[in-house]
Amino acid sequence: MIIVMERNALPEHLQVVKERLQDKGFKVHLSQGVERTIIGAIGDKTPALMELFETMPGVEKVVPIMQPFKMASREFQMEPSIIKVGNTEIGSGQVQIIAGPCAVESRENFLEIAKLVKEAGATMLRGGAFKPRTSPYSFQGLEKEGLEILAEARALTGLPVVTEIMDTRLIEMVAGFADILQVGARNMQNFFLLRELGKVNKPVLLKRGASATIEEWIMAAEYIISSGNNQVIMCERGIRTFENYTRNTLDLSAVPLIKQLTHLPVMVDPSHGTGKWKLVEPMAMAAVAAGCDAIMVEVHQNPSEALSDGPQSLTPERFEKMVSKIRTIASSRG
Repeated sequence: MIIVMERNALPEHLQVVKERLQDKGFKVHLSQGVERTIIGAIGDKTPALMELFETMPGVEKVVPIMQPFKMASREFQMEPSIIKVGNTEIGSGQVQIIAGPCAVESRENFLEIAKLVKEAGATMLRGGAFKPRTSPYSFQGLEKEGLEILAEARALTGLPVVTEIMDTRLIEMVAGFADILQVGARNMQNFFLLRELGKVNKPVLLKRGASATIEEWIMAAEYIISSGNNQVIMCERGIRTFENYTRNTLDLSAVPLIKQLTHLPVMVDPSHGTGKWKLVEPMAMAAVAAGCDAIMVEVHQNPSEALSDGPQSLTPERFEKMVSKIRTIASSRG
């Protein structure tokens, strides 16, 4: 439930309400605005409890949260969340562009592509050190060596790095190198992993599962937030449908819908969303027009030689052209 304090509520009124909530077993989240102070209370509410808090000094009203997701809900926090990654912000109005190859294949190649995408306009780097693949015989990533290469690329370019986390046993190591921890589509409902990521003071990029509904996706974010980490970025990367002309079906309606339902920033991955490099640019432009906060695309020097996801990777030249078009749309959006 949400407790809205009166405009003239005294600090001692606020303190008494907070203490009473904690006595009743509620988790308390305080949001102090210019005109109003709002207390988000997560716990088992009853009509009698709501009436109790409505009668307390300084309380204007008590509002139940109707959605099954509580802490991610717009009802719980009206202002959109802004995720800070170094000197970069996701959700503050500027469209961020994350780029790089699907996997960190070698030190020389990754450092080269890192410099190229930065020059073309990327604001963050992506690259997989641990790669979950459908086939156990496919390239699985360079693991710790890949993380070290990502850290070197960050030092070289000054850009934050994003990489995937697959296992609770690897959290400490990956968090020591990466700026954003990515939960891939296959792990969206790995609830043990989500709970552990809730204990880490690092932003978490949560990709939508291939068959996940909007509610299931937000509930996965709720696991992370309710465990203590509110730095969650939602990433639409396409869902599985009956269509077979594309790798997935990119659900761009999810962008405004997530923004209506939650306070979390939204990223779109048109590379995995389509699986075809010719579709990446138009879908990235459409995503920006739909209101997303960031775009993540795969870029490789020689896509035909990539160890993974070559067909959906842009060349640096094509990436630069896409960035120019995205900026035009973003500026028209304000």
